[in-house]
Amino acid sequence: MSELFDAVDALVASRSPLPSAEERKRLRTAHGLTLDEVAAALKVRRATVSGWESAKKPTEPRGPEREAYARLLAKLAELYPAPSPPETPAAPTVPVTFTGTPAPAEAQTLSTGPAAEAAAAAMTAHENTQTPAPVAAAPTTASRPARTARPSSTSRRPGAKKAAPAGTPAGGTDPRFENGPLAVLDVDADGKVLAYCTGGLVLDVPAKSLPSLVEWTLKEAKLGQPKLSGPGKDADPLIVLTQAALERYGLPVTLTDEERLAGRIPEGHKVVKQLTRADWQLTKRGFGPWARIYRPAKGSDRQCVQLCIPSWNALDTRHWGEAGQLPPAELARLLGVYASRVMTPRGSTAVTGLELMTALHPATRASEPDADGKRHSEHNPGSLGKDPVDCAPCEAPDGHPVLKDLPRFHVRGPAEKLFEEAFDWARPMTDAECTLRHLVGIDVNMAFAAGANGLVVGLGAPTHVKAPVFDPKLPGSWLVDLSHVDLSRVKVGKDKWVELDAGLLPSPFTPKGDRPDGPAWYATPTVAYAQELGFDVAPIEAYVRHDNGRYLDGWYNRLRDAYLATMADLGVDADLSPEDFLAAMDGYKERDPELAIVVSAIKATVKGGLGKLRERPRGEGWRPGEPWRALSRPTWRPDIRAAVISRTRINLHRKIVKHAALTGQYPVAILSDCVVYAADGPSPLDFLPYRDGKPLPGGFKLGINPGLVKHEGTQTVLWGEGVRDQFKAPELNLARYIKDGTVTDVDNGE
Repeated sequence: MSELFDAVDALVASRSPLPSAEERKRLRTAHGLTLDEVAAALKVRRATVSGWESAKKPTEPRGPEREAYARLLAKLAELYPAPSPPETPAAPTVPVTFTGTPAPAEAQTLSTGPAAEAAAAAMTAHENTQTPAPVAAAPTTASRPARTARPSSTSRRPGAKKAAPAGTPAGGTDPRFENGPLAVLDVDADGKVLAYCTGGLVLDVPAKSLPSLVEWTLKEAKLGQPKLSGPGKDADPLIVLTQAALERYGLPVTLTDEERLAGRIPEGHKVVKQLTRADWQLTKRGFGPWARIYRPAKGSDRQCVQLCIPSWNALDTRHWGEAGQLPPAELARLLGVYASRVMTPRGSTAVTGLELMTALHPATRASEPDADGKRHSEHNPGSLGKDPVDCAPCEAPDGHPVLKDLPRFHVRGPAEKLFEEAFDWARPMTDAECTLRHLVGIDVNMAFAAGANGLVVGLGAPTHVKAPVFDPKLPGSWLVDLSHVDLSRVKVGKDKWVELDAGLLPSPFTPKGDRPDGPAWYATPTVAYAQELGFDVAPIEAYVRHDNGRYLDGWYNRLRDAYLATMADLGVDADLSPEDFLAAMDGYKERDPELAIVVSAIKATVKGGLGKLRERPRGEGWRPGEPWRALSRPTWRPDIRAAVISRTRINLHRKIVKHAALTGQYPVAILSDCVVYAADGPSPLDFLPYRDGKPLPGGFKLGINPGLVKHEGTQTVLWGEGVRDQFKAPELNLARYIKDGTVTDVDNGE
C-alpha cells in the first residue's frame, strides 16, 4: 500500500505548480547555490537548470526532476520568504518623461524646512527639463537623481533620517544593514556632518573625531552588506570622506608627493595617534586612500570600518572617471549600484575583483558538529584554501624565489617560461583590402570574463610529470611542440576540413601571432585547441593539477549579471536585434554618465582581478630572488591567470577561423579583444555574415552578452595606410587606434 501512496504522491508532485522563473532564481541565489550545485543534486545538466530560471522563455521540469525541484524550492521558500511590498501612500502623478523615483516615505516625513524646499525645487526642475529618451527608460532602482542643494540643519534631530535625491539603490533587507552598504560624508553650509547613504537617505553624524566616527558607524549607522556565500563574512561598512569631511576630522585634503609615493600619511599623524589611543588598529597598508580601521575580532564579532578618500586618488580616474568629483548624493548612488551588483569596494577595482573571488569561495567553512556539539573550521571544497601553494617553475615570473638559482642575466625562452598573453598582432593589407573603403573594429564584450566562464582551473599545487598523455580536461602547463600546426588546412567541426590562407591569420599559440619554432610551455586551453584544429600533440613534460574545479564560475556570473543589469539601465538590452543593438549602443554613456562609470568599473574589476592573480612586487625594497608580499596569498595563482588568458585568446581565434572559412575575410589587426576588418561599409553589419537576422554559428555575433561583440570604431582604409606610411610602420597595430583615429605611442613595430 505504501508503494501506491508513494506513486500517488509522485503523480501529484509532477503536476504541482512552481513559482515564477524569477522567484526560482531568487530562492537559489538567496541560499548561495550555484547552477552547478543544483544541477548535480537533481542529476541534470547545468543548462537545464538555467532554462528553468530563464526570464525570457522558462522551461518546466518534468517527471522525478520536477518533484525534487519543487521540494527544493519549497524548502528554500520557507527559509527565504518573498519580501512583502511596503505599504506606502499613493504616489503623486509623475510626468512620463521623469525616470526618477520619489524619496522613501519615512524620509519624506522627516524632511522639513529649506532643505526639503530645495530638494522639491530641484526635483521640479528635473521634471521640467527631461526629454523622452530614444531607448527604454532605465529601471527606477538605478535612475539618476536630480542634483540638490545641501540641506540645512533646520528641524533635524541627531541620527534622524532625512530625504535625499531619489534613485539610489534601496538599502538591504537585512535589518543590520538597513541603510545600505556605504555612506558618503560631507559637511553642509551650517557645519553639520551628513552621511549620504544609498536608498535616498541622509543621516546626521554626531561624531566629532575619527575614532568616534568609527564607533558611530559600527553602532548606529546600520551600514554594511550581507555575505555573498554561506561560509563567508558580511561586508564591512564603507565610509567615503569628501574634502570637507577630511578637514572636519583633521585629515589633509590632498597628500604630499612623499605621502603619495608611500601610499599613506605618516604614522605620527595626530589622527593616527587618536585611533591608537582609542585602541583602533590599521592594516599594514597604513592610513591611505583605502584605510581599514579595526579591532581584533572576538569570535564572530567583527569590528572593522573601511574608509575611501577620493581626493587621495582612491577612485582611479582610469576606471572611475570623474566619480570623485560628484556631489555626495550622486557619488553614494554610483558606489551603491556597484556595491549592490558586485560587492562593497575593498580598494581598487583590481583588489575588489580579487576579493570577490574569495567572498564567493571562502577558504574555510564550519564543520559538522563533533561529539560535543562543537563546530570547527575546515577546508571549504572548491576554494583555493587558506594557505598559498607554490607555482611551477615555468609559471613563475622573472625574479620569483623559485628561479633564484638561475644565472643573473639569464633570459628564459619559450621552452622555460609559460607566456600566455592576449593578442597584439597586425599585418599589411592586401591589394584587394586596399580597394575597400573602411576599416571596422569590433570588440568582444567582457572577453576575459567570458574566458573564465566554465573554465576548469587548478585548486591545489602542481604535479610534475614526464611524457604525459595530453588530457584537455586537466588544467596545467604543458611543454609541447606545436610548430607543425599548419593553418592552411584545419578542422572547423566534427569532420569538416577547410582551406585557409595561413599568411593572413595569426598563429593562435603566441601573442604576436608568430608561428612557434619549437617546444614551448602552454596552458591547457591552447594545447586543446591544437587538437581541435585536427593536429596531434605529444607533450614532453607537464605540471598538472589533479585537484581542480570551476572556481571562477560564481565570479563570472556575479560580474556578468552586474554588467548586463547596468547596461539594461542604460537602454542596452540583451534581447535586441543587431540593428537595434547598434542603435542602442550609440551614445549610451550620455544617457546616464554615472551608470556609465559603473560599467567601466565592472570591466576594470574583471581585468584587474585577473591581473592580481599574478601581482608583481610593488617596491618595498624588493630584490630579485626574494619573496614579495603577494606571494603569501592563496589567491596568488599565475596558472589561473594564464588559463583564462589562453582560453580568451583561443575563443577569439576560433571565431576568426570560422569567419574566414565562411566569408573569405581575414582580420587586418587584433589587439586583445578588438579585431579590425576591411569592409565596404562603416558598420559591422557590412561584413558580419547575418542571414535572416541570424549570425554564423560559432562566429561573431552582435550583442551585449559577454563573448558577443559590439562596434568599437570605424576609420577609412586611407587613414590606416596613411598612419602606417607616416610612422614608417607597415604592421602598425591599427586596432589600438581604431576607436577615434588618434595615433599615439607608435613604436615602429619594434
